Amino acid sequence: MENLETNKKNWVEKSIHFIEYVGNKFPHPFYLFGILFFITIFLSFVLHKLGFNASYLDKTAGSEAMKVIEVVNLLTFENLRDFFSNVPSIYAAYPPLGLTIIMMMSIGLVETTGFFHAIMRKYLLDAPKPLITAALVFIGINANIMSDAGTILTFTLGGILYASIGRNPKLGIIVGFASCSGGFTANMFVTSTDALLAGITQSAVSSLGMEIIVSPLANYYFMAVSTIFLTLTITFLTEKFMVKWIGNDYVQPDDEDLLEKYRVTPEETRGLKFSLFSFLAFLVILLGLSVPANAFFRSPDNTFLPTSPLLSSIVIITFFMFCFIGIAYGVGAGTIKKAKDIPVLLQAGVSKSMPLLVTILTAASFLYMINKSNIFRIVAVKLSDTLRGADVSVLMLLFLVILITALINPFVTSGSTKWIILAPMVVPMLALLDVNPAFAQLAFRIGDSATNIISPIRADIPIILGLFAQYDAEIFARTKIKKTEAGFGTLFSMTLPYSIVILFTMVTIMTLWYFSGLPIGPGVDMFLK
Repeated sequence: MENLETNKKNWVEKSIHFIEYVGNKFPHPFYLFGILFFITIFLSFVLHKLGFNASYLDKTAGSEAMKVIEVVNLLTFENLRDFFSNVPSIYAAYPPLGLTIIMMMSIGLVETTGFFHAIMRKYLLDAPKPLITAALVFIGINANIMSDAGTILTFTLGGILYASIGRNPKLGIIVGFASCSGGFTANMFVTSTDALLAGITQSAVSSLGMEIIVSPLANYYFMAVSTIFLTLTITFLTEKFMVKWIGNDYVQPDDEDLLEKYRVTPEETRGLKFSLFSFLAFLVILLGLSVPANAFFRSPDNTFLPTSPLLSSIVIITFFMFCFIGIAYGVGAGTIKKAKDIPVLLQAGVSKSMPLLVTILTAASFLYMINKSNIFRIVAVKLSDTLRGADVSVLMLLFLVILITALINPFVTSGSTKWIILAPMVVPMLALLDVNPAFAQLAFRIGDSATNIISPIRADIPIILGLFAQYDAEIFARTKIKKTEAGFGTLFSMTLPYSIVILFTMVTIMTLWYFSGLPIGPGVDMFLK
């Protein structure tokens, strides 16, 4: 039995190290898209010479007509000159660029003032002990609005909270990590991720010539509901199984002193009150611009759905909402002392998007060339024809998108990188089967979310292992019992159950949504009409 357990452990460790090795061999996204750019040019030349083409029934012009798509040879003076002369406009016209920068400005302002940190600490530290796990999970899922900072804050507070109530702090760290990172695609708020992915999807839709608007709210209903169900299932897994399985080697009674340095200060409390009043004022203004007949945000026919100025303006509305909250909190907490501080705080948000701004140069170039070449459009047409002939259900196709994304995710952790590569083929393929592009995006987000926490190449893994080592050192200092140093195997044996539960939960919700026919976002039905 001992040898069998050792062999199992070795097999698991080898698998984890294999993922880590392969993942680390992937180039930076800037170089990855550059490589794909040159591969696209070469493939366009070869496929053009081979006469690679496809035909499909075009319904975009108001009448049905057969249309033939051929590969455009990009390796010509004309096409290369056209590309080089238009690089600045290609970069500036990249759909996610403006959306993401605007969202990052406002989110950066709110985060830099300290609002997110304060509200997380206030409601986590004040939560009743029987509800501490549910509170940690719910706030952790929504903390992904702060990106990596939200993940680190959530699992750090998770360890502290569990230690303070006499539980194993390692489990608290894992619960926080699984909630924020594993459930990162779900949220009660509109985030920069929504804007970024919607922009990429919109680019894929535009390549087909379809007049479909994919807004940052396209998946909102589904993601908001997922937040609630993920809170329930992750809490259930933790309380009914993980607490007993992992045990508690920390052996320390309840210790409220651990929490004292994280308590919300009087200044922060005043800032939270100011932000609440400001948010209510914002809601009153928004309702005044939306509810009355013929209001500013109503469409010409006096409705909201399926389209209206309210939905098309959601990015700038969200921008102002976060600005209202962040500025009010900053004034109340004293982190904003003068008007000049506000532009500086907005710049802090933009600075966090700098890595994206660099990657977009090659990503936008790749997307421009792959769309111009028609390669992915032809592949999408041929695949859709094959699937239609094989009578494969749409639900099975969505499952396939989830599976492929989930398998790629541990090797390429950047969600936008994966979607930039997959969207030009997945979105047209499903659109030709009359599936709304927003549903294709939803399937991707489910796969992209669930396996985040079992990737050994995430930047926050060393931080988690460092916290594990810190708590092991405390155990040794108190009991003189030396614990085996935790490594990747220890970590992923704890995160794998959460990954499975998150994937199962979101796939189940999507399946129920599929059969119910409910919209996944404002005015977003599953099938194109």
